[in-house]
Amino acid sequence: MPASLRRVLLLLGGCVVPGIGVAMLLTADLGSDGYSTPVNGIAMRGDWTFWLVNMAVSVVFVAMAAVRRVRPGPGTVVQIVVVGVTVSVLLDVLSTPDTPVVRSVLLAAAFPVLAVGIAAYLGSNTGAGPAEAAALAWDPPVAFRWSYSAVPGRGALVGWLLGATIGVGTIGVIVLLGPLVDLASRLLRLDVHQGTVAAADRAD
Repeated sequence: MPASLRRVLLLLGGCVVPGIGVAMLLTADLGSDGYSTPVNGIAMRGDWTFWLVNMAVSVVFVAMAAVRRVRPGPGTVVQIVVVGVTVSVLLDVLSTPDTPVVRSVLLAAAFPVLAVGIAAYLGSNTGAGPAEAAALAWDPPVAFRWSYSAVPGRGALVGWLLGATIGVGTIGVIVLLGPLVDLASRLLRLDVHQGTVAAADRAD
């Protein structure tokens, strides 16, 4: 398979799959991901629409990452659009299960789906989405598996202070998702670091 086609497939498939994972997480209704929590909190506090705040927060995250030499790319835009569309479509057809057991199973299943999807789209090396770029910006000195946990952790705290709710799903994202994405990238033999200067520094 040509390298360019492989990158396109990794990007598109890797954006649809985490969109499915986010929809599963939200449908379980046991807490949103750490990135959505501050967006929701800001939207509620300012009485703004979610999509508008989401776009503004995305721009801020990408800009902050660029200062740390993690440059946006076409994959950055594709990730925002494809994941958003996938989540919106699925949330229109999915409904929260009635029983806590089924909701818990749905939540647990969302994590490997998210991890594989994020590792795949980052492995296309076409540019990172806002949350991933913010995490990669600090690797080094902080390894991605931990810096990626710190991003939703800070986001959840900010969102909670602004009035958004958190739950076991939010805590799960903070604690588990970074190490799971790191594990998935190793198993799939994908480099998630976007060929950045930071990645070169880490290799030295």
